[in-house]
Amino acid sequence: MFLSLLAIGIFGLITSTVFAGMVVAGARHHLRRQSGLASEGTFTPPLSLLKPLHGGEPDLEANLTTFFEQDYPEYEILFCARVEDDAGLEVARRVAARHPRIPVRFFSTGELRYINAKVHSLEVMTAAASHPILVISDSDVRVTPDYLRGVAAPFQGAKVGAMTCLYRGVAAEGGLWARLEAIGMSVEMTAGVLVANMLEGMQFVLGPTMAVRRECVDQMGGMAILGDYCADDYVLGNEVFQQGRTVALSHHVIDHMVINDSLVDSLEHQVRWMKSTRFSRPKGHFGTALTFSMPFGLVALGAAIGMGRPVLGASLFAWGILTRWALAWAAGRKVVRDSSFFGLFVLYPIRDLMGFGFWAASYLSSKIVWRDKIYELTPGGRMRAAK
Repeated sequence: MFLSLLAIGIFGLITSTVFAGMVVAGARHHLRRQSGLASEGTFTPPLSLLKPLHGGEPDLEANLTTFFEQDYPEYEILFCARVEDDAGLEVARRVAARHPRIPVRFFSTGELRYINAKVHSLEVMTAAASHPILVISDSDVRVTPDYLRGVAAPFQGAKVGAMTCLYRGVAAEGGLWARLEAIGMSVEMTAGVLVANMLEGMQFVLGPTMAVRRECVDQMGGMAILGDYCADDYVLGNEVFQQGRTVALSHHVIDHMVINDSLVDSLEHQVRWMKSTRFSRPKGHFGTALTFSMPFGLVALGAAIGMGRPVLGASLFAWGILTRWALAWAAGRKVVRDSSFFGLFVLYPIRDLMGFGFWAASYLSSKIVWRDKIYELTPGGRMRAAK
């Protein structure tokens, strides 16, 4: 039995090492392309920035303020929530009052048309937007003044229909669980995107920031087609890709603020994300199990100790840690420039083990909890109210 477990552990360490090598290659591919973009920041078409809101989240005022401080010649910001007196809209109005030179409009949807409330807000704002390029950004994102220049740059290419940004996870309130979730964003999410971009090009966008030409939205039938999906970002990008357009991965990196500071909230959010990926990309998600190294390192360690070979076990476990450090350095440090040494090299191996647990948990149920409601995911990633 121990020999079989040792073989499984070594096999998983080999596959996860191969994946780490692919991430390093993907990082080099991405950064090498960045060095050739000398004109980034000089292309500045007018933009419509769409911001769906839902309640007064922690640090919302600070997050929204960064979008009013853009070094960009012409853009508007549209905010939308379900009700006019939404706490998030009140915060947005307060921030807008301090920046009168930025054109701003506020909307509410009223009774929801779709399970995904965000999509109804996007539909309302898209109809009202003045400009042909729509920039969609989540409320828990914080950006630098050159953000819109970075977003606009890929649209210099006439074939580019959509773009997206990588992001760093930032634990807004600190805390162990938020920091573990944040380092997963910086490393695990980035790693998967880099490999996908290198092997097949971008066929999806990432929710924290996604931009799309209005003509592409019109061609796919409007935002309404996203209304039943949990992973609306994946569907939006894939629809643009299916039109024969290019989906660009920007070299601009943003901060994704982690507001889940409790264990329960953090676990709930990460399992929901894993389940969404499982239903949106089932084949790729299944293979994700072989990209984690720490669970296989632990299996190899236990098996080797059981065989009376503790040095071998410790060596195999150390191998697993080294592959995580390589991955954290390439994706987290070099690409998204996460400066947390403790997070990258101490917490990330732990987060890798947790990630495998989230992957396994994604197969236990098709139900998710989203904004205090329970939904069931169906093949293709659509949601329906749970029975």
